[in-house]
Amino acid sequence: MAQLYLSNLTLSHFRSHKRAVIEIGHRPVAIHGDNGAGKTNILEAVSLLSPGRGLRRASAEDMTRRPEALGWKISALLHGPLGINEIEILSEKGAARQVRIDGKPAAQTALGRIARVLWLIPSMDRLWIEGAEGRRRFLDRMTLSFLPDHAEISLSYEKAMRERNRLLKDMVREPSWYAALETRMAETGVAIHHNRLHALAALSNAQDAAETTFPAATLTLECEMPDDVEEMRAALADGRMRDLKAGRTLVGPHRADLFGVYATKGVPARDCSTGEQKALLVSLILANARALAGDFGAPPILLLDEVAAHLDAGRRAALYDEIIALGAQAWMTGTEDGLFDAMDDRAQSILVTEASGVSTVSSPT
Repeated sequence: MAQLYLSNLTLSHFRSHKRAVIEIGHRPVAIHGDNGAGKTNILEAVSLLSPGRGLRRASAEDMTRRPEALGWKISALLHGPLGINEIEILSEKGAARQVRIDGKPAAQTALGRIARVLWLIPSMDRLWIEGAEGRRRFLDRMTLSFLPDHAEISLSYEKAMRERNRLLKDMVREPSWYAALETRMAETGVAIHHNRLHALAALSNAQDAAETTFPAATLTLECEMPDDVEEMRAALADGRMRDLKAGRTLVGPHRADLFGVYATKGVPARDCSTGEQKALLVSLILANARALAGDFGAPPILLLDEVAAHLDAGRRAALYDEIIALGAQAWMTGTEDGLFDAMDDRAQSILVTEASGVSTVSSPT
């Protein structure tokens, strides 16, 4: 099987990195350094090599280095099943991101056709106990990893829903104002629902076929909406008076929630211990990666920020073994180099330090 990896990552005026050049091989990358040194900023840069807003969901302006605010640029050399690609992501003085692939302007969605990037970050540790919005976003990131067009479909749905909600808030009752919007919402909404179900099926199959020390999660999509476009359009039309009273759309994939259960225990994920919740998340990321390896032809690049948190030494070692067996280039961060001792020489080690607001990256060892 082919491998997907970066051999070069260059950051210019990105967050705390005035300039950083990272030359690496295909092995996993262990990044260590003090809190605030700029480790996560490196992972964020890699996350931008896939469609979407990156692991922090930050604006282009927020990612520019201060106080210069000159704009920023990320350059990468990507090796994958389709060959080698030079990727540039840049923003000029806080303007919207631009993407170039092999020197030619490209849409963000084009990144999904040449690369797959998955991440697990500390803010996701509360996934099961916080609101449904975060779980929908988590599910959509997994869905996007399988179906790159999912992003465009979701944007089209959200745009149509915003316009419909504006009519509802203005108490517009004339049906002709709603017809075209509801047709677009029905078409894209059903596609979103089916895409999510496709992703959940792929994850379930990947978990069932794997030998892993991490607990499997049984996932269910809770969403009261029709499976058929015409039925969805009718549901939107029939619910218009109710929606007028609420001032918003009350049916559709934007109301969905992801319900997880610790499979062997039969315990809802929200009721599990902190360590169990973390292990379930790791399990899902690994299952996503395994499914993608077969679907895309190479395992995805993994971004695991502070991955050692809430994992004991045994589970950390098991995670590293699974990453190696998968053949993924995983970028992992931790405050101490010792957290990655179980990797031995199977990983490349990078030290990140910070002084006077400027991050410095050591050469890989």
